[in-house]
Amino acid sequence: MSKNIIFFDVDGTLVDVRPSREYIPESTIQAIHETRKKGNFCFLCTGRSKAEIYPYILDVGFDGIIGAGGGFVEIGNQMLYHKMVSQKAIDHVVNFFNHHDFDYYIESNGGLYASQNLVKRLEWITYGDLENDPKARKKKEETPSHFIPSLKEGYDLHRSDVNKICFLEKEGFSFERIKKEFEKEFNVISCTVPSFGDNSGELSVPGVNKASAIETLITYLNIPKENTYAFGDGLNDMDMLEYCQYGIAVGNAKEKLKKVADEVTDDIANDGIYNSMKKHNLI
Repeated sequence: MSKNIIFFDVDGTLVDVRPSREYIPESTIQAIHETRKKGNFCFLCTGRSKAEIYPYILDVGFDGIIGAGGGFVEIGNQMLYHKMVSQKAIDHVVNFFNHHDFDYYIESNGGLYASQNLVKRLEWITYGDLENDPKARKKKEETPSHFIPSLKEGYDLHRSDVNKICFLEKEGFSFERIKKEFEKEFNVISCTVPSFGDNSGELSVPGVNKASAIETLITYLNIPKENTYAFGDGLNDMDMLEYCQYGIAVGNAKEKLKKVADEVTDDIANDGIYNSMKKHNLI
């Protein structure tokens, strides 16, 4: 009997990022454990680089990672391929964003490198006024962010190991303006983190995406496309859901994604992934 392979987006799909401290629903963890016991493969398929795939995610147990929006594919400890941003392109980004005072961060598999004022802005967004509001300080103490402490500050951002760049919205700069600036050097997509703003986005290596990475991976593993399943919530999951045989949007997904999905399951907080995997006899 041929194995099935299931791909999970992280933010908003595998991981609920709506509370201040992100978490994976217990029913999702249970579903992954049960399907792997049946011999099926489970892969992360995320825009995150390895530095942002925290131990609490990896500890669930996966057969590998498609990361950086398809920029690299890892099976166990084996890197199948890894495509990075050119030095010329990263220099363009850093110079442009610094000149216009953008808040952004550089993603590599070795770390997440923050622009000068990013951490302060993210703390305000996540907790509130830490200097003057005791409630904000209490929130940070009781439900600390996984993401903010992982950011490295004070580093030269003209790096040579870059997977992609994420930027927060900047007043006076539409997403279309940013896309026009960088579309010749990057794949430019909207960001899936609501708190980053409507005009936030990601800049990644052109020509790579989740679907192309999945195709490369299943060819390598000799798994037929008919045995592929994908769960997603954001517009950057569209190519993945359209490529896989069963493209499933979780209930909390963007409406545009739901329209192209083969089916829509329940909200992830209401056992959406578990319910769908049970429906498809994956568990």
